Amino acid sequence: MGDRAKIEQIVGKAEPRIDGRRERGRSNHKRIVAAMMALIENGDLTPSAARVAEEAGVGLRTVFRHFDDMDALYREISKIVGERIWPVISEAYRGHDWRIKLRDLTRRRARVFEMMLPFRLAANVKRYQSPYLMAQYGQVVALEREFVLRLLPAAVRGDRYFVEALCSALSFQSWRAIRQDQALSVEDASAVVERTVEALVASLA
Repeated sequence: MGDRAKIEQIVGKAEPRIDGRRERGRSNHKRIVAAMMALIENGDLTPSAARVAEEAGVGLRTVFRHFDDMDALYREISKIVGERIWPVISEAYRGHDWRIKLRDLTRRRARVFEMMLPFRLAANVKRYQSPYLMAQYGQVVALEREFVLRLLPAAVRGDRYFVEALCSALSFQSWRAIRQDQALSVEDASAVVERTVEALVASLA
């Protein structure tokens, strides 16, 4: 499916018009966000405002009329990506033993990281130039760590090196390296992370 087709799929059919100008504004807003997301998903991690305008089929002025700067556009995308992944990360864990829950978290994290991969790569490229993206990066890393620590018994959390090794194995940076640098498939990358986590848990004994 081409970029334009993806945009049309995200935008969907227009609602019946009540106020033509308002409806055009809403449609353009959706098209701009969809264009940015489509470009990133297809490998353009730093699309310019001009490129976004071209893909969305709108003028450059229209892009900046809807988004004062590119950070505003990234905020909108972050919100959409967050809505996509929330059902996965918020689902109750299976079982009662922390080891079973950790295994569940490991598998979910692979799914979430793959869904987020192009958008987090794009954010990583821009975060050193964007206070918003840098702040968001710190918040996401802290949240990822917190989700892991919540599952661990107090005695296990007291093992500093285990905790740090586990958080490293379950980090996005680790997933990125396995998927990109080592060029593993999603299935193989998931198996590597699961094997690593299992070995760390086994080492506690």
